[in-house]
Amino acid sequence: MTTNNSEPNKIAEVVETTSTGFTAQCYELYGAPALGSLVRVGEPAVYAVVHNVTTAALDIGRRVMARGALEASEEAVYHNNPQIARLLATHIDALVVGHSVGDATKYRLPSSPPHIHAFVYCCDENEIASFTDELDYLHLLTSASTPAIDEVIAANLRLATESHSDPDVFRIHSGKALAAELAGDIARLNSILRGIS
Repeated sequence: MTTNNSEPNKIAEVVETTSTGFTAQCYELYGAPALGSLVRVGEPAVYAVVHNVTTAALDIGRRVMARGALEASEEAVYHNNPQIARLLATHIDALVVGHSVGDATKYRLPSSPPHIHAFVYCCDENEIASFTDELDYLHLLTSASTPAIDEVIAANLRLATESHSDPDVFRIHSGKALAAELAGDIARLNSILRGIS
């Protein structure tokens, strides 16, 4: 499926929003960014970390039916049933971890959530490196009650490491920031640190 996005990293549109996060529908089926990815939405920018990806029927009252009993491959299922792409949608759920105020980045929740239909962009390497120079946003992630949040934190920090010019220095920096956040929970800290390496 091709799209006419004005920017190559515009991937989705907000369809549900709260003060702490949002759900966005991806423009392409299975076009979600990786778990833990940093995304940007709205203007001024709100930053969020992808913590869940769902692909399901657009009509929640209709269950998806198996169609591949006579097909040789998954690709053949989609090729011989072109309507599937119009009946399914991929959604991302993201936790808000900061926002822009003028030229400054604030690592806290904005005063109001992103708007419905706001565009969601994948942050490029420069944005990721800049945002993660400070790791104050980890407080919002470590205190979230989202399922498997420790896996999300580890994935986010692995991806952020790739954006920094000195990955080893960033790993040490992120390990110290996590240790400060999770000083009272050594088992949880060690679990996340194992997931980063």
